[in-house]
Amino acid sequence: YFCFFSCRSGAKLIAPLGCLVSRQKHTLPDLPYDYGALEPHINAEIMQLHHSKHHATYVNNLNVTEEKYKEALAKGDVTAQVSLQPALKFNGGGHINHTIFWTNLSPKGGGEPKGELMEAIKRDFGSFANFKDKLTAVSVGVQGSGWGWLGYNKEQGRLQIAACANQDPLQGTTGLIPLLGIDVWEHAYYLQYKNVRPDYLKAIWNVINWENVSSRYATCKK
Repeated sequence: YFCFFSCRSGAKLIAPLGCLVSRQKHTLPDLPYDYGALEPHINAEIMQLHHSKHHATYVNNLNVTEEKYKEALAKGDVTAQVSLQPALKFNGGGHINHTIFWTNLSPKGGGEPKGELMEAIKRDFGSFANFKDKLTAVSVGVQGSGWGWLGYNKEQGRLQIAACANQDPLQGTTGLIPLLGIDVWEHAYYLQYKNVRPDYLKAIWNVINWENVSSRYATCKK
C-alpha cells in the first residue's frame, strides 16, 4: 500500500503487507501555539474543538481504516480494498489537510509574503491583492464543505488556486503541491461567524503564516 514501491529489493518483490505491519500509527500533531493564540480572528473554542475533536477523529478513523486495509491485503480481498478507498481518501485527506492548516496559521501572521513567494504571486496573479481576492472568492464559493488552496504546479512551474470538496487532499486529487489551505468546513468557523463564511475568510488573512507558506514554496521548487 503506502510504501509498496519502496519495498522492491532487486528483482524480488516484498509483499506490501510487510510495509503495513511495520508502519507507525498516525498521531494527532501538537499545535505550534495555544488554542487561544489566534484570537480575536479565530476563537479558542473553535480551535480546541477543531484540533482535539475533528482532526483527532480523522486520525483515529484513518488508523482503523488502514488496519482493515491491511487485513484485506493479507486475504487478497480486492473488493474490500476497493470499498475502503473512500474512507482512506476522506480520513487520510482530513489528516493531511489539517496537518498543513495548523502550520499555515500563526498568531504572528498576517500582512504579505516576501521574497520569492511574493514575486511568484505577482507573476502568476498580477498582484497580491488579486491573489487574495481570487483565493477568497474560490473559498467562499465552495459548495457545502471543502477547502480553498494555493498550490504549486510543478510541471508548469507556477502557482495555482484550486478548491477541493470535503477532505479531498490537494496533491492526491489534483497533482498540485499544497502551500496554503483554507478550511471552509462549518466546524472551522460556525461557532464564531455563524453562517457568514465571507467574514471568517476576511479574518483569517490576519493569521496566515507567510513564513510557513514561503518555506513550502522553496521546498517544492527544489
